[in-house]
Amino acid sequence: MSTNTLGVDFGTSNSTAAFVDRTGPVLVPLENGKFDLPSAVFFDFETRQRLYGRSAIEAYVGDGEGRFMRALKSILGTSLDGDFTYVQGAKVAFVDIIAGFVRSIRRTAEDVRGAEIDTVVAGRPVRFVDHDDAADRRAEETLERIFHIAGFKHVAFQYEPIAAALDYEQSVRAEEIALIADLGGGTSDFSIVRISPDGRARRDRSGDILATGGVHVGGTDLDRLTSLRKVMPELGLESRLRRDFGDGLITIPRHVFVSLSTWQKIHLVYDRSILREVQEYLRLAERPELIDRLAHVLDERLGHRLALEVERAKIELTDRRDARIMLDAIEAGLGVTMERAEFDAIIADETRAIQRALQATVTQAGIGLERISTIFLTGGTTAIPVVRRALLDAAPQASVVEGDRFGSVGIGLALEAERRFG
Repeated sequence: MSTNTLGVDFGTSNSTAAFVDRTGPVLVPLENGKFDLPSAVFFDFETRQRLYGRSAIEAYVGDGEGRFMRALKSILGTSLDGDFTYVQGAKVAFVDIIAGFVRSIRRTAEDVRGAEIDTVVAGRPVRFVDHDDAADRRAEETLERIFHIAGFKHVAFQYEPIAAALDYEQSVRAEEIALIADLGGGTSDFSIVRISPDGRARRDRSGDILATGGVHVGGTDLDRLTSLRKVMPELGLESRLRRDFGDGLITIPRHVFVSLSTWQKIHLVYDRSILREVQEYLRLAERPELIDRLAHVLDERLGHRLALEVERAKIELTDRRDARIMLDAIEAGLGVTMERAEFDAIIADETRAIQRALQATVTQAGIGLERISTIFLTGGTTAIPVVRRALLDAAPQASVVEGDRFGSVGIGLALEAERRFG
């Protein structure tokens, strides 16, 4: 048993970490006794400190003076992963912001373990970038560099659904073929794995991995679509502008609304050129009261607050037939109601994309669906009823096992770290 290894599941929406001690794999309480840490950063302008997780969210929602960022994992494999942003006039690389978040996880784990931790097995999605192998490799290389910046000397990777399979394998009593579905904030990943009590002792498991697959669709994509359909029309999306010259009306451009609905792009809309553009929309708007709301959101930097409210309503719909998206941060009493059936329709294309990725993974495995005995579900997006049904319909004869939605991957990564380096 090694005292200096850690498994880290750095997620788009939430992150976990775990290590193996004499009792087995143990999740690290990363924040106030909670094992999952929201992947959020707040630059507090008054104290010049960086806050992470729930503390970051609370500081932002509590009107703290600063800069809030979330879903930073989504930049990996895009043009933003080598880019910079400005915080109080200082140029800060996105990779350094992420490294600071990961470093906070390492230091918390060291405090819990009572020892320095220099080795990590980090989770990665099956695909960072769909249909672009070169960009996918660059994304992993960037993430490896981030973990080195965060203070880890030795960095290895494991696919997140394989890690979830290792967690599930701890409880099986006989050999079975399991379909592992790990649906998080940024990606939907699948693996088909042969697991068994004997397998837990084998160091080389390559022969037990029958297939892996995935698609770059996750919970933050569902947030974006919901925001565009339900919230952004209240700020002027699809409204009309008068022409400066000539008759007739034109539809307002979408790009500001798309960025305002996309977690990792929200900070971009606070640029002065965007603010000037919106003032021009206000001058030409057929419905200036809507554009006035948009200008208020940008002036007050309310973008992440709207995104948090959309996310809250999405989660609420897992157990209810309708949810209210409250927009009173913009205007007293403002809000929109969304029914679950409406939400299902909004995310229908993404649900089908997840289904196709699952089916492609089964095809790659070269086995009949009847041989899949268990579907193991992990990741917050598996809680969405319409998505869950799509997953279970793939193998209706299989038993369903619910993993720890946020902890299964971290536990599996700790087991992998112990296997490789312990």
